[in-house]
Amino acid sequence: MQQSQLSSGDVIADRRADYAKMLNEGGEPDAAAELMEQALELTPVWAAGWYRLATYRENAGKVESAIEAYRKTLALDPEDTFGASLKLALLGDSETPDRPPSRYVERLFDDYAARFETSLVEKLDYTVPQKLAALVASTGRKYSLAVDLGCGTGLLGPEICARAGRLEGYDLSQNMLAKAAEKAIYHHLARADLSLAPEGSGVFADGAEYRADLIAAADVLMYLGNLESTFAIVDRLATSGADFAFSVEDAGEGDGFHLGPSLRYAHTESYVRSLCRRCGFELIETVKTTIRKDGGKPVAGILFLARR
Repeated sequence: MQQSQLSSGDVIADRRADYAKMLNEGGEPDAAAELMEQALELTPVWAAGWYRLATYRENAGKVESAIEAYRKTLALDPEDTFGASLKLALLGDSETPDRPPSRYVERLFDDYAARFETSLVEKLDYTVPQKLAALVASTGRKYSLAVDLGCGTGLLGPEICARAGRLEGYDLSQNMLAKAAEKAIYHHLARADLSLAPEGSGVFADGAEYRADLIAAADVLMYLGNLESTFAIVDRLATSGADFAFSVEDAGEGDGFHLGPSLRYAHTESYVRSLCRRCGFELIETVKTTIRKDGGKPVAGILFLARR
């Protein structure tokens, strides 16, 4: 039995955990936490159970005991499948990580793939692919090779494929890539981790020196935090004169990035501008817009079009 799996492997513990979930959803996090503690007495090495307990304690306003449970989660699941390190940072127990754990992001989107487009487009008013595609169309250019970084289920691909002789997509989630393949518009799809240096990212797995003249990243960078590795990948991908179209969540004034309660990162415009300059990209256009809804509220973002 894997310690991080969602089921505890114990029927009684699972039943108590299910009831605890119902109590929490019904507005009784204290009672949920108490029942979850009973479940964990039966299965003390169940990482997912400790994460649930931490969440219920946090919902009940018991920050110190929530931190204790998040620490236990991380100890049992060193790969941090559940993103406990992010929660610990938000609760003030540790420094904000430069990037989320890759296993957390991979599991998040593997689990989300089947309902991703319905949830994002129909329920959250997600329109970034269309808005980014409009920026790309405004150039009037045709591209020989377009690379869709963090392509997900391929929402951006149909919007830009007519402008590209060849379209490639890269994503951390195999389930997302499988959904993108169903669209039959990508010439090549492969798993890649944009939080790693170019050599280990998977984008250059065959050792090829790509020369893309369009690189796009639609709502990807908010799952990365520090963007230096991603810009290093873009730097290696891009030919002279290449366009780079991408979006971020808007962190407002200042410099750098921060982690929000959504467990996504927001970036400042000045931080993005500095990375563009460092990699030899000139910003052609920036657009501040709503990129989706979260909890019924609009999420502010920035769209960028930069040229090498």
